[in-house]
Amino acid sequence: MVKNIAWAVTGAGHHLLESVAAMKELSQENRVCTFVSSAGEEVLRMYGLFERLSEISGGGYLEEIFLDREEGSSSPKTGRFMMGKFDLLIIAPATANTVAKITCGIADSLVTNAAALANKAGVPVYVLPTDVKESTQTQTPYIIDRELCQHCEICPPREACPNRAIDDQIELTKCDGCGICVELCEHGAIRGGTFRVVTRELDKENIDRLRALPGFTVLEDAKEISRLLFGNVYDCEVCNDNIRS
Repeated sequence: MVKNIAWAVTGAGHHLLESVAAMKELSQENRVCTFVSSAGEEVLRMYGLFERLSEISGGGYLEEIFLDREEGSSSPKTGRFMMGKFDLLIIAPATANTVAKITCGIADSLVTNAAALANKAGVPVYVLPTDVKESTQTQTPYIIDRELCQHCEICPPREACPNRAIDDQIELTKCDGCGICVELCEHGAIRGGTFRVVTRELDKENIDRLRALPGFTVLEDAKEISRLLFGNVYDCEVCNDNIRS
């Protein structure tokens, strides 16, 4: 049976690749309507993933893409939860900020309004927090490795960047993750990377509070997203590939 799924994206890079891949899998047999926070839109562009949303939400009714910056302060499209239009809401990834707001009952953005109204309407809400584990390795957008950069007078990546996002560093709010710069840098100084993140005690406490809220389920990783409907483990091969492939 086809389900109407609401998917909300917040401004986190951790779990983002896996979440996009898992939601694309769900969209093959279900309708997915995507709600994107302002920070979520920025981060999706940084990682070169924004255009992939149209592969998940094709644009028909209950398959639209709603952006926080276009929906106004009242987020009227989230009223669909009260109208019984959705079977479930998946928030993945969910930043620590989003989790904290939900646990405090704050609904001041597109995503937190969606969470509040879904909960009021009895729609199950599944949340994948970025800080669900004690510590983790997370993927960065493209950066310039200063140890490898030769500060070339004529810099092919800088000259070719369609968004003029490269100077002595990459301005990530301008970058759309196209990857042109990576191939043009003959010194291999532009690349994505990983770094270790340790979860704060405050964030752990908020996740525990979220677990205790009726109607909310905390997911441990993106593999659990596909289990919600398919009962199987989704093996995200894309996570082992270049994130712009």
